[in-house]
This record gives sequence, C-alpha cells and structure tokens, in this order.
Amino acid sequence: MIPANTTGEGGTTVVYGAQPAAGEPGPPVLDLYLDLRCPYCRRMENALGETTQRLADTGEVVLHHHFGTFLDDQLGGHGSHRALAALGAAADVGQPQFMAYLRTLYRNQPSEKHDGLAEERTLLGLANEVDGLRGDSFDEAVSERVYDTWARQVSRAFDRSGVAATPTVVFRGRPVAVLDSAGEAVPPERFTAQLHDAAE
Repeated sequence: MIPANTTGEGGTTVVYGAQPAAGEPGPPVLDLYLDLRCPYCRRMENALGETTQRLADTGEVVLHHHFGTFLDDQLGGHGSHRALAALGAAADVGQPQFMAYLRTLYRNQPSEKHDGLAEERTLLGLANEVDGLRGDSFDEAVSERVYDTWARQVSRAFDRSGVAATPTVVFRGRPVAVLDSAGEAVPPERFTAQLHDAAE
C-alpha cells in the first residue's frame, strides 16, 4: 500500500503543495529530512512549520518530506516507525490532514526516551485534533498497520539519502540552517532569507 500525495519510487517522499502535471514545471522543492521522535525536529516544526506551509500554500515551494526511523534503533521501541505509518494514513486522506497531523504529532511529542508514539490509542487520540482525519479508513489503517511496509521503505530511502542527522533541510541543492548553535530554531525571517539567497 502506497499513500496518496507521495512521489518517488515506492512513494517514499510525502508531498505537500502543488503537484504539476507530467512535463509541466512546478515550484522548486524544499526537502525536509525528519524523524518523528527527534526533539530537534519538534523545535524546528513548532517554530518554522507555519512558515514552510505558507510558502507551499502560496506556490513558492513544494515540500518533500523524507522520514527516518533511526531513533527507534538508537533508543529502542517503535514510535518513529508507527507514527510514520499513521502519518502515511493521514497523507492518504489528504494534504491538509497530513500537514495538520504532522504538526500535531510534533506538538505532542513525548520525551524521545519514552516510546509513546508507538501506542495505537495515542496515535488515534491525537488524530482527533485534526479536522477531517478520523474515519473508518484512517482508523483501520492505523489499527491494522496498513502502511507498516511503506514506512519501512520510507526509512530505507532515508538511510540511502546520505543525510546523517535530523532535522536537515535542503533547497536548490544547498543546506538551509534551521537550528542555531544552541540547537534552537532560527527565526522565520532568517530561514526565509536563506531561501531567497539560494534562489538568486
């Protein structure tokens, strides 16, 4: 099973934003490499998520999300993987639901040493906060782990990407700083200034 709103071989990249018709040019791609248990990803998403979504909504960029699950290996547990599978179910419902659920997962992210996102009741409970997400199709996909195989493929694609840490953001082949030297998210204006510089 491959969710809707994905691209690449096996649908391993989740897309948010305009998807032009075949052969038609589209907005430049902003690549985001994330792990759903990563606390630094949470900081970035909480501070810059609205900015990246607005850039996609206005057609300035299209967001390509690449997800790793390496924190499951490092810390033990299944939270990154099972949250990713649930996020795939959200992507299948629609782009708005995917983005809102991604934001909700990060906003409610447990301590990285606590494997709370591995719990079905947690994933379904957080889905209640997203308009239009809960329904028989989504609930069954989460409870039956319909997108588990897809999540493993997404994780393997991340491992092959050469990206060594999360969060990593790339625009026009150039890395974009999203955290400062203290590990805090950069201000939105500094983030967007880097994108404008890369476009020149």
